[in-house]
Amino acid sequence: MGHREDLLEGAKRCLLARGFARTTARDIVKESGTNLASIGYHYGSKDALLAQAYVSLVEEMGDAFEGEGSSGISAEPGSIERFQEVWSNIIGTMRGPGSMWRLSVEVISMGDQLPEVRDHLSRAQLEAGRGIIPLLMGGREEDVRDETVDTLGKFYLTLMTGLIAQWTFDPKTAPSAEELTEGLRQVIEAATRK
Repeated sequence: MGHREDLLEGAKRCLLARGFARTTARDIVKESGTNLASIGYHYGSKDALLAQAYVSLVEEMGDAFEGEGSSGISAEPGSIERFQEVWSNIIGTMRGPGSMWRLSVEVISMGDQLPEVRDHLSRAQLEAGRGIIPLLMGGREEDVRDETVDTLGKFYLTLMTGLIAQWTFDPKTAPSAEELTEGLRQVIEAATRK
């Protein structure tokens, strides 16, 4: 690995250990075995590097969303069963101690203090919406239209953000995939009632 990759990996470890606000450039350099000048040269700033490291951590969660083992997600795309299966996998990533999702709450709350980081993460969030749609609905990420990202993708990301907040605040009362699915069933039932 070169300095760029070493910095990114070191920044990811620092984020998980210290969070965004408490990670210094010196922490990253120590963790990555590089030097201070490398941060500016490769990423422009410590905050830009941390934003990229955060996006990379979120992207790595994609495999966990698909489930353990070779079978992946088994339910029919777009089905209620698929909805429950995927959200069960997502919630599974929130249960562990030191979950990276706690970091998400910190990043969300710091948005106004770091406008350039917020802009970078806003663009990444749109792509996250594009990525979660095929997971639940089937198909390929590259075929998801922008209009679908602006509606369905944002719907799923809003659900995810709420889950992250609830699981961070109080895991004991946060919803399970079964409860979310039952809530969705009730919404569908009410919407289709004549």
